[in-house]
Amino acid sequence: MISHSILEECVLEAHNKYKNIQDGKNADYIPYLENIDSSLFGISACMPDGTIITAGDCDYEFGIESISKVATAILAMNQHTPKILMQKIGADATGLPFNSIAAMVDDNNRPSSPLVNAGAMSCCSLIEPIGDKDKKWEEILNIHNKLCGDKLNVIEELYNSESETNYNNRAIAWILKRNGRIYDEPEMSLDLYTRQCSIAVNTKQLAILGGTISNNGINPVTGEVVFDKRVTAKIISLMAIQGFYETSGLWLYQAGIPAKTGVGGGIVGVMPNKFGLAAFSPKLDSTGNSVRAQKAIRYIVKKLNCNVFGCDNSEY
Repeated sequence: MISHSILEECVLEAHNKYKNIQDGKNADYIPYLENIDSSLFGISACMPDGTIITAGDCDYEFGIESISKVATAILAMNQHTPKILMQKIGADATGLPFNSIAAMVDDNNRPSSPLVNAGAMSCCSLIEPIGDKDKKWEEILNIHNKLCGDKLNVIEELYNSESETNYNNRAIAWILKRNGRIYDEPEMSLDLYTRQCSIAVNTKQLAILGGTISNNGINPVTGEVVFDKRVTAKIISLMAIQGFYETSGLWLYQAGIPAKTGVGGGIVGVMPNKFGLAAFSPKLDSTGNSVRAQKAIRYIVKKLNCNVFGCDNSEY
């Protein structure tokens, strides 16, 4: 068992160690994200007893972006079972960027995973009730609220910015339709996906999301059962397989913690039965992952000598 004091010490050390690095740049293909203060940096951890540990800008709200794919995949598995999700979408790594059209063609026109854009839109189309956009959105927002233990809202400026620039995703939605891999109206599914990416979260809320997954579906802060515990291993495996897109293997090899990244600058990691760990900073590397957040999470996990694959994560 990791003590509160040791985890807090690691979080504070990581923040102090990386707060001044300047590598990377904000996402510039979404105008809203380009203008976020690039100096922002927060780290938070959520333990099984609901203890929240923070360092830095943990109350700042930013766009959840692709981390929302985790929540909607959990919802789809809750509604349809993990087996149906695998059959209708898939559970494989693409080895290609998150918005790749070629990835679908390479996988016989399947979206491959609910954690890439194609699979996430397909996942939104699966959410019940089919055909009712307002009720579907209510279900999607509600699962985010429950996972984060708070009432969340959409950043309307970000939603509008993304809606005006999502040409690639529109193409993907219609390719999915052509190949029978979207299960509701394509434009509706695209809009639901765009809206979920625009949900505002802070680093503490993301840590609680990770903590809820780590805690087998029970939110450590609210005590609410959010999802069937049998979903836990499935969503963690998806995060391990595809959480960092084309660099997922490298991330898992180096960090040893399944995690999901978003171009808003957030990353959430899950150490099963131990803690959820989140970090946020807007400057990204060339594959769209926060530079500071990656370094902070890797540092904390190595310092704690944790690894999802074994007990030793020391330098070697």
